[in-house]
Amino acid sequence: MLQVGDKVVYPMHGAGVIAGIENCEVLGEGKSYYVLQMPLGNMKVMIPTDNVDNIGLRDVISMAKVDEVRDVLEDKPERASGSWNKRFHANLDRMKSGDICDVAAVARNLILQDRQRKISSGERRLLDLAKQILVSELVYACGKTPEEVEGWMEEILSHNLH
Repeated sequence: MLQVGDKVVYPMHGAGVIAGIENCEVLGEGKSYYVLQMPLGNMKVMIPTDNVDNIGLRDVISMAKVDEVRDVLEDKPERASGSWNKRFHANLDRMKSGDICDVAAVARNLILQDRQRKISSGERRLLDLAKQILVSELVYACGKTPEEVEGWMEEILSHNLH
């Protein structure tokens, strides 16, 4: 059972802290929800307490895993192939895995791809989401502000431009 104050990651949304547990009536049925407060954009997400296992909620990564994320960001980008639509869906599926290293790889590939030739608006939205997910979790994992995390990512990726 999650407690108020727990830091968790909600796949495809990012990391947040359990700010409270609320009961709401939906279609005449009382349901209990975790209120997840996200560090970016002051957003709140409500997650049914009885659905936590199905949606892949997990703990924030350890510092050792942060090193893995850095390695992924430092890695060479993968060659973009196929139509933008095919790439978009491949990236989306990768992000849905909930694995931060997959999200980091998608962000790295799209950022570096965008610097070479502008990416489509659909891929831009995916990049924004990937960065939001990545930054929100790294804020908790590293104990830094979103701005510090973005600066750290930017510095790593600037070495990746060759």
